[in-house]
Amino acid sequence: MRPDVQDQVFSIIAREALRDPSELSAEMTLEELGLDSLGLVEVIFAIEETFDVSVPFNANEPAATQFDMSSVGAIVTAVERLMSGGNPSSAVA
Repeated sequence: MRPDVQDQVFSIIAREALRDPSELSAEMTLEELGLDSLGLVEVIFAIEETFDVSVPFNANEPAATQFDMSSVGAIVTAVERLMSGGNPSSAVA
């Protein structure tokens, strides 16, 4: 994971989860952080705006959209792949 991308994604998720980024780890799930569906939408919008990427519709269904949101680390990897023009489906934590 690129540190700059990781830091920004952690910051976005932490802001929505009302936590400090230092409290997050790559293995944590959005559910563990207490993010509901509205929080998830806010995270997606912030990622799109911050990184100038388009997160696939229904990103919370990785099998259908090929964007893995199963953990904080998986999100970072998927964003990195989107930024490089790659397929986010190979994103893993």
